[in-house]
Amino acid sequence: MAKFEMEIPKEVMDDFEKIYGDWEEIFGGMTKAGADVVYSNMMANLPASLKASNFATCIKETVTYKTPSNDGVSTKVGIYGYFTNKNGEKVPAPLVANVFEFGRSNAPFPKQPFFRKSFKKGQIEKAMLDAQKRLSGGLLE
Repeated sequence: MAKFEMEIPKEVMDDFEKIYGDWEEIFGGMTKAGADVVYSNMMANLPASLKASNFATCIKETVTYKTPSNDGVSTKVGIYGYFTNKNGEKVPAPLVANVFEFGRSNAPFPKQPFFRKSFKKGQIEKAMLDAQKRLSGGLLE
């Protein structure tokens, strides 16, 4: 039977230990970079009627957190809370976003999607890979 032995240089082992010790910071920064891209795309894609209202204050990005169920690292972008419409009524922002995203069947209100158009895979992956390189000190390329 063949036998093979190899010694890994100490510098390489130190790099592995650094990455292992900083994995939460690295992955957290990566998810934050991806969420920043989605957030800026959402603000750019908002329909004009929503830009004129204070709806944009309801689009929020969460802090980076560790999920308790599987120890993953996440950052979310979502639509939360209420805003005051042009009639002075408080309206749930997620409901308004849903109507703009999918339209309504019982009224002449066409789709004006802005949420789904904000998730551009190429842009998100590029931002996350740039953050990975920056946060790992160039070790993960």
